[in-house]
Amino acid sequence: MRPKDPINWMLSDAIETLARAERMHQRFLNLHPLSENREPSWEPPMDVIETDDEILIFIALPGVDPDDVETALDGATLVVSGRRALPPELRNARILRLELPQGRFERRIQLPTGRYTINRFTAHGCVGLRLGKSS
Repeated sequence: MRPKDPINWMLSDAIETLARAERMHQRFLNLHPLSENREPSWEPPMDVIETDDEILIFIALPGVDPDDVETALDGATLVVSGRRALPPELRNARILRLELPQGRFERRIQLPTGRYTINRFTAHGCVGLRLGKSS
């Protein structure tokens, strides 16, 4: 059996790493096209956890006030949207790097059939939604 060519192995590994980074970038900054009155939006990453009593949703939105996050039910889909804006102190600053997305965001989360009460909270840079299950 021939040993692997180190140059081809390194090139293959570099290409796979770049492809993985591009997939992560596209998933995080998944811009949606304009439709009707909506402007383009990005999708923040999130975790959804279900227990017997509630559904917990953690959305990575550092710097976003949970009171500025809009929630609406569209059938069995929870629509979470809002806007992440530059902090005022950065508006006149020279920006050296800007990696956190700005502008309108929206996530659509398919929910199990049921009735829910929604409470918002913050936790470690995330906006949290606590969907209490009710009969």
